[in-house]
Amino acid sequence: MTNPGWGGAHGDQPTPPQSRCASHPDRLTSLSCTRCGRPACPECLRPAAVGQHCTSCVRAGNATVRRARTIAGAPTGGTYGLVTYILMGLNVAAFMVTAAQSRSFLDNAADSPLFRAWALFPPSVATGDYERLLGSGFLHIGLFHLLVNMFALYIIGRDVEAILGRARYVAVYAVSLLGGSASVMLLESPITVTAGASGAIFGLLGAQAVILVKLRRSATPVLVIIALNIVISISIPGISLWGHTGGLVAGALATAGILFLPGSMRSPRIGWAAVAAVAALALAIIGVRVLDLRAQMGV
Repeated sequence: MTNPGWGGAHGDQPTPPQSRCASHPDRLTSLSCTRCGRPACPECLRPAAVGQHCTSCVRAGNATVRRARTIAGAPTGGTYGLVTYILMGLNVAAFMVTAAQSRSFLDNAADSPLFRAWALFPPSVATGDYERLLGSGFLHIGLFHLLVNMFALYIIGRDVEAILGRARYVAVYAVSLLGGSASVMLLESPITVTAGASGAIFGLLGAQAVILVKLRRSATPVLVIIALNIVISISIPGISLWGHTGGLVAGALATAGILFLPGSMRSPRIGWAAVAAVAALALAIIGVRVLDLRAQMGV
């Protein structure tokens, strides 16, 4: 006759009494969590600095550990770049549609209904085609134009995304694109057709410069690149200087609001309010210009 839980395999070696695992009641175990003391099977235990903890205690401990964050409040250690790749994919997809419609990679704007519908043309915006304000930022004129902008977005965008976090990054990108369109509407010739992601990319350059200033690092390399591109925009016909500068200013202002406004780190709403204010300013400029163009057109 044996005594379950005390007798050995042959009844001659005593063994400690066994309990049932808290997470797996069908499993007997002589082990327990050194933190909460509950019985646990080997599958439910994890090595700890002292003893071993059950998975419930491990989860509870991880929940109380504050995750490191960037200067913009974004969690560190995440895999960033996803939004940048999505934006690149949208730009490439729009280009492929226009190229298929026009049957040309070099002259994709020639006979493309999508290009005609989305290109930034101020008189069309004035008559209600407001989708052009953002849609034009996903169009490109020729393969070389696309490749240059996508390379710049790949190099700059991932770093800015890692600092700002995905949501703020999307907001700064969109505000930069809107700022570039507002500048074109206000300062370019009304008969000019504009397209390209350059305004948004210049906004990311402005954001990168502000980030470096916040980190107390030299922003000189970024400022040199900005200055060089502005000189190129002035020197080469067909490049939208105002689209670039409008995006640059909008992106820099929005990022400065996120990083420098008092309390923006403690209360993210303040940073979002700054981004919204820049967007509202761009929309106000566009609204004034639309009314002016309508008056000129007699609409």
